[in-house]
Amino acid sequence: MTGHFFRVVRLALLIIIFVFGAKKVLAMDAEGKKRISDALNLPSQGLLVETISDTMIPGIFEVQLADGPIIYSTSDGRYFFSGDIYSVSKVGVENLSEQRRDIKRLDLLSQVESEDMIIFSPDQSIKASITVFTDITCFYCQKLHREVPELNSQGVEVRYLAYPRSGIGSEGYRKLASAWCAENRQLTLTKLKAGQSSPDNVCPGNPVSAQFALGQEAGVRGTPAIITSEGKMIPGYRSADDLMIAIGLK
Repeated sequence: MTGHFFRVVRLALLIIIFVFGAKKVLAMDAEGKKRISDALNLPSQGLLVETISDTMIPGIFEVQLADGPIIYSTSDGRYFFSGDIYSVSKVGVENLSEQRRDIKRLDLLSQVESEDMIIFSPDQSIKASITVFTDITCFYCQKLHREVPELNSQGVEVRYLAYPRSGIGSEGYRKLASAWCAENRQLTLTKLKAGQSSPDNVCPGNPVSAQFALGQEAGVRGTPAIITSEGKMIPGYRSADDLMIAIGLK
């Protein structure tokens, strides 16, 4: 997906739907989906349709692009835009697009086995959990890691996934892989995040590359990227107190 193409077509658009009395449109039939796919499948320009779904707006359909973002298309596929769809009611404004992303992130995380994570669990019962895409070379990831004991003491489980910001094969990748390949993953990760040196230990079959790809699909663009048990993403560093508030424990 070329950034240039989307800069050309991107529209600064905010759609507000008054939901009182609104009804979800009927599902688009196979012929309609084929019409949109035929119009938008342009591999030479980085466009490849993966799925097509309904929205609350008659005549507007959600299109998930392969290895790309969600866009919104007219029923004939001649016009599309990127951005978020909002609804407004007496109780306030809701970001419907972000809600869909929450669901997608939960689905992606459900595909990761717990043994492929580095997990710091509280001694007492778990009140909540967060999943953190992390990079050892990231200062704010190091800072967040220093908050883990406090989070654990408050009943929050911290589940780490690897996200080497500089890509596969980088120093960050090698350090993350060394942590994931270690006999004591928690201790090794903690030492590396504290700046202690350790020989590279990149074992075959480590999950760092797969987790990096999963993070990209989940919309991670930097580290730390924190995902709550509801699928909401909290980008960047937060103190333990701020995180407790964000996940509803304070």
